[in-house]
Amino acid sequence: MIKKAFIYFSLFICISLCTSCFEILEEITLNKDGSGTVMVTLNMSKSKTKLASLMLLDSINGYKIPSEDEIDESFKDILYHLEKTPGISNIKKTKDFDNYIFTISCDFKNVDNVNAIFKELIKKQNKNNYTNFTTTNLSYNPSENVFNRHFTYDDAIKKSFNTLKNEDRKVFDNASYTCIYRFQDKVKSVSNTNAKIAPNKGAVFLKIDALSLILGEKNVENKIQLIN
Repeated sequence: MIKKAFIYFSLFICISLCTSCFEILEEITLNKDGSGTVMVTLNMSKSKTKLASLMLLDSINGYKIPSEDEIDESFKDILYHLEKTPGISNIKKTKDFDNYIFTISCDFKNVDNVNAIFKELIKKQNKNNYTNFTTTNLSYNPSENVFNRHFTYDDAIKKSFNTLKNEDRKVFDNASYTCIYRFQDKVKSVSNTNAKIAPNKGAVFLKIDALSLILGEKNVENKIQLIN
């Protein structure tokens, strides 16, 4: 789905540029009928001075530094998959190379449309690499007014991380993954103990450091019960 593809893109950029201060932000606004908007942001603005210097190099620590044109091509690949997916519309992207902030967003008719974006690619990844990533990341039950952010941890994440050189692992030291979910109905409860309900009860906020997510110590699994 859009998040998974954008995460792969984000980690490629961050490892290549050796910046440890970055945030991936997942935002979903859900309407009562199950439609909504999803936006994913890669924010590396806190490292923009270092990044501006690194972008002048060809490679570092054995990784090729992607050019602006190559980053553009990565965006085009993601947008291509979005455009092919039924139920997806109003696709937008922003690229800020001054502050190194990149976003992709789209509207969806229902959360199954979002799950379908890269469903086949995830299946292929699981088959080729013997991983077990879920192809259902979101679900919404309107009769029970329950929104679920599904997540199944796979040890392959940790194994891949352990194959990195020590200096490359440092990329994740100050990195984070943040989820913000907004609703038209008020939030009654959440299942993830790290999640916080906004004071107005209209949103849920969850921020996890990247290392905890990679090592399986924390995750983004969350059952959000809305008030009928």
